[in-house]
Amino acid sequence: MHPDYAEALLHTLFTQPPIGLHVLDPDLRIVRFNVAAPGAQGLSESEAVGRSFRDLGFVADDVERMLRGVLATGESVSNFQYEGRLPRGPDGVRVLAVSAFRLQSADGRTLGVAATVVDITEQHRAQRRLELVYRAGERIGTTLDVFRTAQELAGVAVPGLADVVAVDVLDSVLHGDAPAPGPLLNQVALRRAGFQAAAPEAVRSSYEVGDVRLMRYGTPYAQSLTDLRPRLIRGLGKDEGWPTSDPVQAQMLREAGAHSFMAVPLAARGVVLGVAAFFRTKRSPPFEEADVSVAADLVARAAVCIDNARRYTREHTLARLTQRSLVPTRLPTHTAVETAYTYLPVASGGAWYDVIPLSGARVALVAGDVCGQGMGAVTTMGRLRTAVAAFAAMDLPPDELLERLHSLTEELSRDYPPVQDERWSALTATCLYIVYDPSDGSCVLSRAGHPPPVLALPDGTVRIVETPTGPVLGRGASSCTSTSVDVPEGSILALHNTGLLQGTTESRLPVYRKALGRTTGTLQDTCDALAASLLPEAPDDDALLLLVRTRALGPDKLASWTLPNAPESAAEARRLVSGRLAEWDLTDLDFSTGLIASELVTNAVRYSDGPIELRLIHDAVLTCEVVDFNNASPHLRHAEDDDEGGRGLYLVSQFTQDWGTRRTTRGKTIWTEQALH
Repeated sequence: MHPDYAEALLHTLFTQPPIGLHVLDPDLRIVRFNVAAPGAQGLSESEAVGRSFRDLGFVADDVERMLRGVLATGESVSNFQYEGRLPRGPDGVRVLAVSAFRLQSADGRTLGVAATVVDITEQHRAQRRLELVYRAGERIGTTLDVFRTAQELAGVAVPGLADVVAVDVLDSVLHGDAPAPGPLLNQVALRRAGFQAAAPEAVRSSYEVGDVRLMRYGTPYAQSLTDLRPRLIRGLGKDEGWPTSDPVQAQMLREAGAHSFMAVPLAARGVVLGVAAFFRTKRSPPFEEADVSVAADLVARAAVCIDNARRYTREHTLARLTQRSLVPTRLPTHTAVETAYTYLPVASGGAWYDVIPLSGARVALVAGDVCGQGMGAVTTMGRLRTAVAAFAAMDLPPDELLERLHSLTEELSRDYPPVQDERWSALTATCLYIVYDPSDGSCVLSRAGHPPPVLALPDGTVRIVETPTGPVLGRGASSCTSTSVDVPEGSILALHNTGLLQGTTESRLPVYRKALGRTTGTLQDTCDALAASLLPEAPDDDALLLLVRTRALGPDKLASWTLPNAPESAAEARRLVSGRLAEWDLTDLDFSTGLIASELVTNAVRYSDGPIELRLIHDAVLTCEVVDFNNASPHLRHAEDDDEGGRGLYLVSQFTQDWGTRRTTRGKTIWTEQALH
């Protein structure tokens, strides 16, 4: 290279920015340096030459170790980065990139080290901002919880963007509500939802998380919510009047040494949700316009998540209100059973229960659960509960009822919204259906994917009622079966859903034994205590417990006879009914009941073979039942004036408040009900 070029190159390297070139001797003392180098502005040669970087307060220990390593090994180092404060130059922490290589003479002697220094503070900050935004996408919005999301926003921003972050949301947001879209013009209540400080021991929150304060006019908070634009205050000095209007916050700012501030509105989909405040304290540099853009990006991400949480809360609030209107708040009183229930709709899900009076003083006990949460599960639960009540009114056997319910669930699943919870892939439900007959103490039950009931006998024995389970409703082919068990009077049946259990029914059986083995107090007291013992510490689904204490119909309330299949049995039925009604002091029903019994027995004689059973039940109503061996169900028809027959069931319907037919294992039962008064 021509000497002129070499001289020009050296002159440029040692006099012009942005690269600082330093030549150090073997003791790392400065031999020559670029006066325009980062941190060297204003240093004269007399001040710097002969002194080390450490003497000038320029580098930290790790940089000096790196230089000595280059000097000793001869291995060059490129782009060694460190953060520190420069003795001369801009205030605040700077990020420098140092590259070093060993200098040797022509004969191989070590002359020292040459180091280049480049100020990459702005590039470093830009990179950190990008990393911060990337982390925000991963860490903000992990749950549908407003407080959790607000705290995640504060945790991401500290210390990468600010030293202190406080997030306040409108108090109404926590209840699922929000103001109308657009800027916020009215004074509102703000609730502290998140707070994070880089040095918690040195900074305290002016308002604890959960505290409520009224938004003050004239503050950057109010201004940002009024026009939905961030506010940046680079110098929070004594001349700022707005902090002093809030003495509590002013004291916190003084103690923390806050000097730079940003207020960024939380808004999503045009709806104002709150405001986030960012502070820098003590030795941190003031915020810049680039920081405002990053803060706005972080807050925008959090705002969408908070609005999702708000809408989730609103939906589940509406779902919970709907849910309470679709399940019974009071169970009907029934002579066959005493009931008590505990229902905790913690998740706005599809759990339901029912006690349905049936013909012949029987009662149906129902417990069911629709998968999922929210309005879809709640409304589906209401439809299934209505269907169960309709099928029960048809006096269907438990297994047939569940098979029809299975078909209905399959139909409903076609219009069911997609399920987001990974535990469920489509609409499914479970159901337990039990029919208890107090006349003989029999209990017929069938279940589709639902936990089995627990039975506590009067002698203190507590066991699970073993019964085969069919598939859950709405999935696969229905194959439910019924099981019959004898339940003595005074026994307790416990129906529950999976939300109440932490584990299987078998694993929780000791809890049932302790609570039901020796019951004291009312049945409702027992139900509440048992539910409290079974309930998980943090339930994530609705919890249901239904307790049913059985009763029996005594001989004084029940009369039954077996009649031959002969025409004269109709007259015998009249005579028997009249005698028993006289014993029950119900002679005012003698004519109507005798007519009903004779007509039903006459039909049985005409259309069936084998003996005929006649039964009277004195309960809340007077029930008359006739059992024959013919499976065909009778139909009410209106006879013409010249017809010789066909008026029997019409007459029966005129003297009763309700009547119907149910199938039995050997035929059918025709029943009627009459009001006692």
